[in-house]
Amino acid sequence: MKKTGRLAVLGSINADHILNLAQFPRPGETVIGKQYQVAFGGKGANQAVAAGRSGADIAFIACVGDDDIGQRIRTQLADDHIDTASVDAVANESTGVALIFVNGAGENCIAIHAGANAALTTARIGKHQQVIADADALLMQLESPLDSVLAAAKLAHQHNTRVILNPAPAVKLSDEMLALVDMITPNETEAEILTGVHIDSDESAARAATVLHDKGIASVLITLGRRGVWLSENGSGQRIAGFNVQAVDTIAAGDTFNGALITALLEKKPMIDAVRFAHAAAAIAVTRHGAQPSVPWRTEIDQFLQQQG
Repeated sequence: MKKTGRLAVLGSINADHILNLAQFPRPGETVIGKQYQVAFGGKGANQAVAAGRSGADIAFIACVGDDDIGQRIRTQLADDHIDTASVDAVANESTGVALIFVNGAGENCIAIHAGANAALTTARIGKHQQVIADADALLMQLESPLDSVLAAAKLAHQHNTRVILNPAPAVKLSDEMLALVDMITPNETEAEILTGVHIDSDESAARAATVLHDKGIASVLITLGRRGVWLSENGSGQRIAGFNVQAVDTIAAGDTFNGALITALLEKKPMIDAVRFAHAAAAIAVTRHGAQPSVPWRTEIDQFLQQQG
């Protein structure tokens, strides 16, 4: 018997090294930064933390290195209300690393070393298959090996576990993979890579969503940055605006949106209300620095929504 509203997240864990700059350096240029910090990140972990802090009953399938920072991350994940029994420490491997520059406009550019994330193999997915089987929903991204993401989606499909894919970072995906996805949450760039449709309006977002529906995906949510999200369910679409806040750092905004969205859906909130809840969580996150340090708790999200009326 499945626990009501149980979420499994499968994905990456990184230590983020973040440096704030006035502007990004050009090739060969050295620029002086400020506000250097090391924070815990990785798309999988960010989304797991967003779900845990916003109230989900969540287990996380992931890998860290057998190093000090890997142990510290596992401890922090547990503090964020995440079941870490399926977060494996991989012998003789370092925890994943992301090097992040943030410019004066709050935009970021990121380079990643996979480290232990590459050890999230299909064999390891098999080892943790019960976590997927027992879940109502499986949330994944694409910082893990693609064959493992596919294997997990197949397992979920077999056990009637809903598959939600945040297709980031952007790569082309097979029709076999897309056919296993129940809900997809790309941004404009990722949606264009998956569909070939350049998105610069609600009309083009609707066209891109139709391409994804035709691949077998029932629910398509294309995140549009400041413009909100294009929601399309079974071919019927609308744009749901976000909240206007002063952004200082957009790191993990999309991850926060995804984790909060699935939490709300597992609580049986209607889709529009779930998107609004996720918008609120992301709005709070962009007003703070860093990945996981910026992710809000449930009380903060509820309070923010009450203030919006």
